[in-house]
Amino acid sequence: MAGSGFDYVIVGGGSSGCVLANRLSKDSTCRVLLLEAGGRDWHPLIHMPVGFAKMTTGPHTWGLVTVPQKHANNREIPYAQARVIGGGSSINAEVFTRGNPADYDRWAADEGAEGWAFKDIQKYFLRSEGNTILSGDWHGTDGELGVSNIPDPQPMTRAFVQSCQERGIPYNPDFNGKVQEGSGVYQTSTKNGRRCSAAVGYLRPALKRSNLKVETGCLVHRVVVENGRATGVEYSRKDGAKTIVRADVEVLLTAGAIGSPKLMMLSGLGPADHLRSHGIRVAADLPGVGENLNDHFGIDIVAELTGHQSLDKYNKPHWMIWAGAQYYLFGSGPVTSNVVEGGAFWYADTLQPVPDLQFHFLAGAGAEAGVPSVPKGSSGITLNSYTLRPKARGTVRLRSADPAALPLVDPNFLGHPDDVRTSVEGVKISKEIFSQPSLQKHIRKIRFPDDDVKTQADFEAYARQYGRTSYHPTCTCKMGAETDPMAVVDPRLRVRGVDGLRICDSSVMPSLVGSNTNAPTIMIGEKASDLIRGNH
Repeated sequence: MAGSGFDYVIVGGGSSGCVLANRLSKDSTCRVLLLEAGGRDWHPLIHMPVGFAKMTTGPHTWGLVTVPQKHANNREIPYAQARVIGGGSSINAEVFTRGNPADYDRWAADEGAEGWAFKDIQKYFLRSEGNTILSGDWHGTDGELGVSNIPDPQPMTRAFVQSCQERGIPYNPDFNGKVQEGSGVYQTSTKNGRRCSAAVGYLRPALKRSNLKVETGCLVHRVVVENGRATGVEYSRKDGAKTIVRADVEVLLTAGAIGSPKLMMLSGLGPADHLRSHGIRVAADLPGVGENLNDHFGIDIVAELTGHQSLDKYNKPHWMIWAGAQYYLFGSGPVTSNVVEGGAFWYADTLQPVPDLQFHFLAGAGAEAGVPSVPKGSSGITLNSYTLRPKARGTVRLRSADPAALPLVDPNFLGHPDDVRTSVEGVKISKEIFSQPSLQKHIRKIRFPDDDVKTQADFEAYARQYGRTSYHPTCTCKMGAETDPMAVVDPRLRVRGVDGLRICDSSVMPSLVGSNTNAPTIMIGEKASDLIRGNH
């Protein structure tokens, strides 16, 4: 077998991959290779908190769109997946939320993920967290993932939080504490006015270690499986040269909820009939690979403001120059904003024990690809909501056996009637928040949905037309009990039926957590490192 040997080959330099590269290479006798398909995080917009809005399309993503969504007007919805070192943590909105403790207790009690109850994994959240403000039982202060308050929330963000309180959603200063419900300003994965991606927080400090090698621009073709054991991976570099590299201990997949099932199937590990239909030899029939895709379907409402009170004013060249100067000279101003500053966790169904809706307030309009905006020359604000635990499940399938071909992604958005009901309630509550005094005095007109959207059927039609991914794909290689035929990995993240192979990213979640997914994915990387090293 060609290529120099390593103990561990990590496939995917995203949130979890960077954690593993750091933790495993701490042992100087351990040889670690990290392979990433994208490039380095050199682009300055990656490191500016406000830059997220320009990152949801372009060269740092794979350019994916979904298959036509049959419950969302057959739209092919842009599906941003990062293609850069740091993965999603390099291009996301930097919102720091961990989910509700009930999510992890559900994994352990009901979904076969023994050892993943909140009491078991809380220490990994704390170990990863470097909070610059909060501390105590619910927060870590020394971790690699920098977490901080937004230095100076936008006036419209403050008005949003006040409007939530006027709507009856109480103020909550900490969504990651004992109580999740309420409204407030998000903490973000930033430090000193700059994004703290997993590449910045975890990988950069480890790069000086001689036992860690990082290669970017590498497309992994398959995991090499010999006699039932993963022994390495085959990949090509930018110049097209194909290499097989050996993993003497384990191959670790951290390519994400789209990339990991794709690579498993290319390697002959997946649903046998699907693999054979693409001429791929079956190494292990694992029917759960690529099944169970679970994602948040966010629906935006957009209002035009009476003046230029939002971040949209910085679209004008002279204000943009002013903002840039303020950031470079003083490290302050609008560039330190992640745009998605405010948020809330609340109830569509008040009988639920924990919130079933999450809201993201953007102090601007049309900030992301595919989101409606306001008339040119105006300023606006956006409020996004989604069903926290959607019941619909989708799939990831191979388009062909060509490793360069993008997979077929079908999140099956709104594929369950309960998801439609909860999502519509989120839109209605969003409109109610915009109608409260603190925001209403700044709003000229709610542009989306317009005044014609009145009935339940109107709101359902609006949700189907304007909803989109919230960039939280999960669960496509889910962990579970030995008795669950759809479980791809066991609770120690080992792939069923193959030795020497683990999956250690968001694809192993048994079900979606009720929050953003970056912090939970980093937690998975932290716990995986202990499982791999036998420290658990």
